[in-house]
Amino acid sequence: MIDIIVGAVLVILIGAAIAYIIREKKRGVACIGCPAAGTCGAKKHPGSAGCSCGAALEESLDEIREAVHGGK
Repeated sequence: MIDIIVGAVLVILIGAAIAYIIREKKRGVACIGCPAAGTCGAKKHPGSAGCSCGAALEESLDEIREAVHGGK
């Protein structure tokens, strides 16, 4: 009986996740997990390289790499 309940909960969770993804894609959101997905450059310019959601993260990582390697 427990197996059936666990299976049903998993099916519901996976179904809800798929429905969310489909709904967001129909709205035209380019990067579903991005907080700026509704105003993303990828939405305004479909031919662009994509979303800049990770741009701030990349800049932070570059700064950390420079600090660790001494600017080499």
